[in-house]
Amino acid sequence: MHKVIFDTDPGVDDAMALLFLHRHAEIDLIGITSVFGNASIETTTRNALFLKKAWGIAAPVAKGSGETFDTSRPHIDWPTGIHGHDGLGNIDVPDEIGLPLDPRPAHRFIIDIIRANPGEVTLVAVGRMTNLARAVSDDPEIATLVKGVVIMGGAFDVPGNITPAAEANIHGDPEAADIVMRAPWPVTVVGLDVTSRTVMTRAVLAEIAERGGEAARLLADISRFYIAFYEQHVVDGMVVHDSCACAYVVAPELFKTRSGAIRVLCGGIADGQTIQKPDGRIFPPNAWDGQPSQKACIDIDAEAVLKLIGDTLAKG
Repeated sequence: MHKVIFDTDPGVDDAMALLFLHRHAEIDLIGITSVFGNASIETTTRNALFLKKAWGIAAPVAKGSGETFDTSRPHIDWPTGIHGHDGLGNIDVPDEIGLPLDPRPAHRFIIDIIRANPGEVTLVAVGRMTNLARAVSDDPEIATLVKGVVIMGGAFDVPGNITPAAEANIHGDPEAADIVMRAPWPVTVVGLDVTSRTVMTRAVLAEIAERGGEAARLLADISRFYIAFYEQHVVDGMVVHDSCACAYVVAPELFKTRSGAIRVLCGGIADGQTIQKPDGRIFPPNAWDGQPSQKACIDIDAEAVLKLIGDTLAKG
């Protein structure tokens, strides 16, 4: 079993990833932490509670950061054209969910749970890296106690999706992402190099909704707005970015990785760009020297990953 804390900004593809974690037999979902990104922190936290209630998820929800690690950064508009005004595809999520939050802020929750389960917790982060950066900055020792960190974000050998250089999660808080990459914990980055190849078609999602009961039907309803956005870009379906990171936890053999120090550019026209210095490459002294070797996913068995995701979501 993989004990997972899911750090998320729900978000349509976040919702799919959450249902995957909830339904996969090898995942023990022990916490959900919210972060701003696809919507404000108030909205993403409410959405996490809404999904927890709708899907009968036992894991506690802890409210996380609503601003960047460097608070002087300007606000980036919420991507309402992709995720809707309510963050979940404009399905009219209620304002009040009627479930309590964990009393701890997300970064403190992360620290406490890792310390209570040394060597057992995998952090799966699919939004801005702000909560993780705050946690490891406040308590650096957790980097030696965590089992692993799996991130959906970044773009190494392909263009970004928010600028030509940067992927949206990393671009939303580059300083936090650079802290996370440089911490001495094992990080695997599941970025656009592989996630952009995983497109779940309308037909497949409809089949999941038919097989997967009420929870899967709600997911299909949430996903319609997101799919309509992608269809503007001549994609038949939706790219399942966040679910790919979850799939890596249980099936890393479906991915090919490259090892090496990773840094995140902070500022300038390439703000948020992720750059890896591959292990074994020799360069003059530079800012990647002395940094931990992390993994970046560079290839994927997209068909097998989509089947894994679909089969898991369809379990009633």
